[in-house]
Amino acid sequence: MKRPKSSEYLLGPAATEFSNTPTGKWKSMRPVVKQSGCKRCKQCIIFCPCNVISENPGVDEKIKIQYEFCKGCGICANVCINKCISMEKEDKQNET
Repeated sequence: MKRPKSSEYLLGPAATEFSNTPTGKWKSMRPVVKQSGCKRCKQCIIFCPCNVISENPGVDEKIKIQYEFCKGCGICANVCINKCISMEKEDKQNET
């Protein structure tokens, strides 16, 4: 079987700005941060594919998540060293 040349296919992601796309009604899970357990290791910020997690230096809320753009993938919860991020069922009424 002859293998096609790679130049015949579009390589790379289909979406260029996935992080700027608001999450629709399809998101079923959301990350919830237990702020008291956060040690500001920034692993969630580094690994978030949509860049929706940021640090608030000097504030009680150490980690802030833009839920409007969060896709609910759970990567942040998986990479959290201190296990202070959990994935919970999405509640559309409390979306912030």
